[in-house]
Amino acid sequence: MAILPYRILDRKRAGFSLTEEEIRAVVRGTTDGSWTEGQLCAFLMAAAIRGMSAEETRALTLAMLESGVRWELARAVPGVVDKHSTGGVGDKVTLVLGPLLASCGVPVAMLTGRGLGHTAGTMDKLETLPGIDQQLDRGRSIDLLRRCGLAIGAATAEIAPADRRLYALRDVTATVESLPLITGSILSKKLATGAAAVVFDVKVGNGAFLPPREAARELARGLVETAKALGTAASALLTDMNQPLGRWSGHAAEVMEAIDCLENRGPADLLEVTLALSEEVARLAGHSGVGRPELERALADGRARERFDRWAALQGTDPAWLQKPRFELAPIVVPLLAARTGVLAQVATRQLGLLLVEAGGGRARPDMDIDLGVSLEIRSRLGDPVEAGQELARVYLRRPDDRLAGLFAACFTVGDEGLAPVLVSERIG
Repeated sequence: MAILPYRILDRKRAGFSLTEEEIRAVVRGTTDGSWTEGQLCAFLMAAAIRGMSAEETRALTLAMLESGVRWELARAVPGVVDKHSTGGVGDKVTLVLGPLLASCGVPVAMLTGRGLGHTAGTMDKLETLPGIDQQLDRGRSIDLLRRCGLAIGAATAEIAPADRRLYALRDVTATVESLPLITGSILSKKLATGAAAVVFDVKVGNGAFLPPREAARELARGLVETAKALGTAASALLTDMNQPLGRWSGHAAEVMEAIDCLENRGPADLLEVTLALSEEVARLAGHSGVGRPELERALADGRARERFDRWAALQGTDPAWLQKPRFELAPIVVPLLAARTGVLAQVATRQLGLLLVEAGGGRARPDMDIDLGVSLEIRSRLGDPVEAGQELARVYLRRPDDRLAGLFAACFTVGDEGLAPVLVSERIG
């Protein structure tokens, strides 16, 4: 006999833990439409307020995972790995990590998404590559992995369909920050590919999805423990997002910087985070020979850049463009100057991301277009000494806008003291 939605909602509202059968009933009702939007909203609110145990979170993740197809890529391509980031400003690690690991013999498959809010999405950044086809299914992913060791793109609609409906409702019910619901949403898609191992890049700081360290740590634990409970090797690194990662933020500019990084010309912070995550996930999947020295050699000898070109061409990118990449940034260059002499003490990173969105370089709604050329170039880092009038950053806008320029400038605080943050502060798993 089917379990009535009323009974499940009543038990969760009262604070009881749901059984695996009850959670499966919720997800089944989400997928087949037998649960109304009102009932699903009530479930999300009850889950957010009352919380969910580790067992409930595991059951929810598994039910959402099984609501769609599972690719089980590791059966066809042993040792394939995946990486997930909770997002931030200037985070283009995926574009470097994938080709780098693939060039060292570690196959990588990553399903990406669109940006929303203050973070940009890898799918949107990859649209900078002319001709690229980001649509992936299991067969195409396996073919790419066998030919170049790398597949990056968008998931088909058959992966975790329950999550798409619940994700949209979380946004309108103010339950986006519920850690069990976040865990279920992320893992139902990540584990669907069936990688041998996954590493989570959980951002910490004022530009992170969950700024407080303890909240980020709790999310990291939940992701790692749930993934392990469902049979996937996993760990997480807590990485800094108190300032944009790398020198550039903005879609075209981030692809440009990723290519610089693959040519061993990238900024030190981006290289460090990428190397730490790459080394971690290679170890998790049993690629014992792929440590930091081998990764650094692949950057220095050109293998990493060559693998990027081979992968991009196989996914449809114009080979002539890859021979001589061109990045058209927005034409209005606005310098952001230090108001006083001192030390760069604080950067309002989330606000910088939101201002890039306001300038057209991101989307506030899923149906909005993006100006791929709107960009921010960081010229001073936290803890750097600066002089009055020194250029701290530049913003590249499509048209003059004094109000926006002033808001960008206000995101940088010069004080008497300031420290460079620790880039990789903790490992969980």
